[in-house]
Amino acid sequence: MIHDPDSDSDSAADSGADADNHDDDTPAELHHRRIRSFVTRAGRVSTGQRRALDEFGPRFVLPFEPKPLDWEHAFERSAPHVLEIGFGMGGTTAEIAATRASDDFLGVEVHEPGVGALLKLIDEQKLTNIRIIQHDAVEVLEQMIAENSLDGVHIYFPDPWHKARHHKRRLIQPKFVSLLVSRLKPGGYLHLATDWQNYAEQMLEVLSAETALVNTATDYAPRPGFRPVTKFERRGLKLGHGVWDLMFKRR
Repeated sequence: MIHDPDSDSDSAADSGADADNHDDDTPAELHHRRIRSFVTRAGRVSTGQRRALDEFGPRFVLPFEPKPLDWEHAFERSAPHVLEIGFGMGGTTAEIAATRASDDFLGVEVHEPGVGALLKLIDEQKLTNIRIIQHDAVEVLEQMIAENSLDGVHIYFPDPWHKARHHKRRLIQPKFVSLLVSRLKPGGYLHLATDWQNYAEQMLEVLSAETALVNTATDYAPRPGFRPVTKFERRGLKLGHGVWDLMFKRR
């Protein structure tokens, strides 16, 4: 994720706000810890976000249930299915959904302020093609997303766990990618973005090693037109900071 509390791309996927609090983990604890898509962090829910949660949550927030999601029932139509893991404050999600009105977007996010913020945007922009699940993305993938059901997956700026000893906590690992691929339809795409070069290199290595995926570019892909540039990303680019997009498709 881009580390800016005001950034729309402040993704909570694999959020690492507590990364430095785990230096005393023993090897046994690390071995038995279940991989999760996030680390819990505190966050204040504003008055507007709370109002959105109360007013629009019942319509747009789906409960976590250990059974496959009925997309047509949830969205009240039949359309391509795109999953976003860790949408942060939801600005990017809302903008993409507005420009791709013929696609349905399921955003998975654990942090309540972000859920409330996206619900506000859904109301303000009168969006009907977004639903939210406030739960761990790994469990959602395992239990609510059927195999061969997704047309696309978005994971933007997941926490880089930048210290070398924490790289094993990164979300993009072979086992997780294998799970993602099993949920993609043949021809479905996986789009990742990061502003950490070392993580981009790991992403490229992991995705390239997955035999069911094919890279749509030689290595890193141009930013697709549907992914907006956030204000923080734009500021970083002016300072010479890199951003790497990866676009793979299931064979």
